[in-house]
Amino acid sequence: MAEAQQHVDYVPVESKDILPERQAGWAMFTRATAWGIVAIVLLLIFLKVFFG
Repeated sequence: MAEAQQHVDYVPVESKDILPERQAGWAMFTRATAWGIVAIVLLLIFLKVFFG
């Protein structure tokens, strides 16, 4: 049985290369968190108003 040859090229990662992607991901996460909190608060208010 032949051995599989694997070769991985590692390239240096610069922060300027990944920073925009990370910032966009963080912005989406915080926006989704804020909308989730608002939705839960509105749901709780609805339940309190209509079901006492």
